[in-house]
Amino acid sequence: MDTTIHQSLPSLDSPSPAVPATTATPIPPPAPVQEQVIPMPIPTPIPTPTAPPPSPPTQSLPEKSPGDRETTPVPSPLEGKVTIVTNAPVRTTDVAASLPAGEEFNVPEIKALAMKLHQASIPDDLRTKAENQISRIALTLKYGGSMTQLDITAKYIDWITSLPWYTRSVDELDINEVKKSLDASHFGLEGLKKKILEYLSVIALQKKAFNTQAYHIQSPMFVGLAGTGKTTFAKALAVALKRKFVRIPFGGLSSARDLRGQSKTSPESEPGYVIKALREAGTKNPVILLDELDRTAPDARAEIMGVLLELLDPGQNVHYTDYFIDFPFNLNEVLFVATGNNTTNVAAAVLDRLEVIQMPSYTDEEKMAIGKNYVLPSMLKEVGLTSEQLSIDEALWPKMVRPLGFEPGIRSLERMVQNIVRRVAYKIVSGEGNSFHIDESNVKDYTNIIVGAQ
Repeated sequence: MDTTIHQSLPSLDSPSPAVPATTATPIPPPAPVQEQVIPMPIPTPIPTPTAPPPSPPTQSLPEKSPGDRETTPVPSPLEGKVTIVTNAPVRTTDVAASLPAGEEFNVPEIKALAMKLHQASIPDDLRTKAENQISRIALTLKYGGSMTQLDITAKYIDWITSLPWYTRSVDELDINEVKKSLDASHFGLEGLKKKILEYLSVIALQKKAFNTQAYHIQSPMFVGLAGTGKTTFAKALAVALKRKFVRIPFGGLSSARDLRGQSKTSPESEPGYVIKALREAGTKNPVILLDELDRTAPDARAEIMGVLLELLDPGQNVHYTDYFIDFPFNLNEVLFVATGNNTTNVAAAVLDRLEVIQMPSYTDEEKMAIGKNYVLPSMLKEVGLTSEQLSIDEALWPKMVRPLGFEPGIRSLERMVQNIVRRVAYKIVSGEGNSFHIDESNVKDYTNIIVGAQ
């Protein structure tokens, strides 16, 4: 320490003799020089560049390859199982080699996006497009750009990596098994079931003859009054085929952008209902229900019908492009099923690509069978009760199916059974009993719906 002080003193004393000539011995200046020299060694030990090198080992790269995946049974949102299989092309590129190099890519968010993009099974052209977007965002951030663009790009990559580009479910095209499944879920409707079986037979023959997953056939549209089972039959069809089921509501739909999506120019942009349905299903061949096509908003009906025309036309839906994804998605494996109360508000061009199937009204005998064998067991299972805890007298069913006169569907019957089940659940929880039998003498104690006379 002393040596460094004495070495620095001469350099400071050398210019000083030229200035003062009056004083012979300027002893005081060395004192402040010592005070200045002592703090000088302090900044020199501070820079320790040995700390940054440990940063590269922080890349914990997963060893699992996104290429081939094992076929695994995945539970469907309905009752039943869907077998999922992914046939994605195997990528041989090393993860570390595929990550972009450069100082601007050392941002953790940029590295995370690049890693997520590499691990996803997506088309190569789309991957290249997304990689270019990541490069532009990295350069933007390097030169002081806004984080808003990073959020938009992160949202975009999250969507494209979550879509089932190569994932599909294995169809059940055994007509006998499909018929058993439809009979177990719906009573009667023999004509409708026969039409659906004919429809599926054509699909089975096309796949066998042409060895392809795609098919070219008109999509069915169930038309009938409220409560006749249009939506539930579409769900039953998905279960019978062992496919995923997703519903897109068209009631009150006021813009074609809700279907087509919005361009990714702002953080609020998002894909349309079709792409959302595919992501929710997790497969590229689900059953998508286009529910209530006749109830779209009048002002946007023309634009919505234009999008529907592209969805339902096998020659156009091969390259369906959502405005947000901005890349074509092949929809020729999707089974679209439409519903509506009538076809008055559906464009003629759309109807040309649909096979209209009328849903008949239920007779009283069918309603009683549905109530006893389907509605009541379903309600009991939903609430957590058993048939020993609640039973309805046989003589009461003919009067329950006509509470306020004739009805084409079973909505009123469902509401009445639901009221009875809830009242029994309350009595059991409150300790009023453990088993209840409903007949004409006490039905008014369990429901406020008027039970009509046969």
